[in-house]
Amino acid sequence: MTRIAILQMTAEIDPQVNAATIVEAIASAAGDGAAILFTPEMSGVLDRDRKRAAASIVAEEQTVALQRAREAAAAAGIWVALGSLAVQVADGRWANRAFLIDAKGDVAACYDKMHMFDVDLATGESWRESNAYAAGSDVVTVDDTPVGRLGLTICYDLRFPALFEELGNRHCDVISIPAAFTVPTGKAHWHVLQRARAIEASAFVVAAAQVGEHADGRRTYGHSLVVDPWGEVLLDMGGDAPGVGFADIDLARIADVRAQVPSLANRRPIAK
Repeated sequence: MTRIAILQMTAEIDPQVNAATIVEAIASAAGDGAAILFTPEMSGVLDRDRKRAAASIVAEEQTVALQRAREAAAAAGIWVALGSLAVQVADGRWANRAFLIDAKGDVAACYDKMHMFDVDLATGESWRESNAYAAGSDVVTVDDTPVGRLGLTICYDLRFPALFEELGNRHCDVISIPAAFTVPTGKAHWHVLQRARAIEASAFVVAAAQVGEHADGRRTYGHSLVVDPWGEVLLDMGGDAPGVGFADIDLARIADVRAQVPSLANRRPIAK
């Protein structure tokens, strides 16, 4: 069994406050024997007011949440999958970037969110992520983590099966899907999509989520999940409060499921 930890958080507009929350979660995760901690999308700063947020979104090497998470990971001897941070990129735009930090505090990999959340919801909420963020283009998997081969995705990526087909083709053991899901879309689709992605890839899914009322006025769905390769929910942290949750996952379960339903082995290319 491998123990993993999940931070469900209500991120603030102040990056120092969020960095302190992450550091505290790292200590808690390590103290309870977790090999790796997963955090949500936009763990460093969550602010829909882009003019105000601009003061807090800096280059990767200056981002306080990344700096402090690396220090804390090294001190505690634990891996950290920082779900995502907003960082400045070379063209003056921002990237929604996931970071995987190893137990020495080194950045083992990073992934830029591919799919931009550009939607108008029936509730009146309007989101245009592409106005500020540059989309990523590379599928990222990392071998030799405490949870085997780890695939990195972010939030809205969840809705695009082609990405998860590729992660399945790469035989990921665990797929990280950190999120800041809206409440209406969360109620409608969160659980069913997470379970579907786990089943399709015959892999564990770990989805650390933002939750509750945020200082920028938004409300997020929560329900951080751990789903096994059969689609069974091992952990659901609910939609009411932040905190650190734990799950013990048996990586041998992956081979058992793939033997029972060998969909990865039986896939055939679709003629175009």
